Amino acid sequence: MADLGNVGEFAQTVLRDARKIILEHYYTDIDVQRKEDDSPVTLADRQTEMFIREQIHNVFPDHGIIGEEFEDVNPKARFKWVIDPIDGTKSFISKTPLFGSLLALLENDEPILGALYLPVQDEMIIGDNKNTFLNGNKIEINQNVSLNEATILTTDYRDFSMYKSRAGFDRLVERCRLTRTWGDCYGYYLLCINKAQVMIDPAMSVWDKLALIPIIRGAGGVITDYYGEDPIAGDSIVASASNLHDLIIETLNADS
Repeated sequence: MADLGNVGEFAQTVLRDARKIILEHYYTDIDVQRKEDDSPVTLADRQTEMFIREQIHNVFPDHGIIGEEFEDVNPKARFKWVIDPIDGTKSFISKTPLFGSLLALLENDEPILGALYLPVQDEMIIGDNKNTFLNGNKIEINQNVSLNEATILTTDYRDFSMYKSRAGFDRLVERCRLTRTWGDCYGYYLLCINKAQVMIDPAMSVWDKLALIPIIRGAGGVITDYYGEDPIAGDSIVASASNLHDLIIETLNADS
């Protein structure tokens, strides 16, 4: 297995190379279809994921692949890649640049590398649980912001009523300075660059979350599920500055 530096270079290169596919669709007419769960999917999602899969297979033929749009490959492999070709498809089809691509590398089902790429802005964040870099420069989450000064982000308010406790989230909102729905992977990007202090998603799939874990941890933040437990096993994500996390979890779950 190549060291994480070489693997990190591969992850960044493949996401940047996929940018052309995404932007060709973004700046023209986007053909939107519906999955069985009624969530949107586009030809750009499928073409981007297929391109990334092909590059992984060419360079790491023994590795497994998990993706949002196609079936798993080699699921018992020691090393597996997890692909979300366009995280934030609703923003993408709305021609709003709050979307990106996520790519994670797992070793024995533990995420050891995560990359988050914003193709419109050409911004790349990559982390390995120990360090996180934005366009090659090391970044760290500010630990000196209090909850009443914090900006809290989420993807969709309605998801709290559907999947968790809307009352808990409303209670947290009342304790924070500002709340916005600058969500999907873009929200985690803003957390990493200290434009926000909390990002919460009450419902997450594996391809949505696994790349985020090494990124947030490498930047000195804390990432768990909604109840403060293991984010890998959970179905949700709460990510924040480490000094705020316990209080956030307590506030979200005070009525449970």
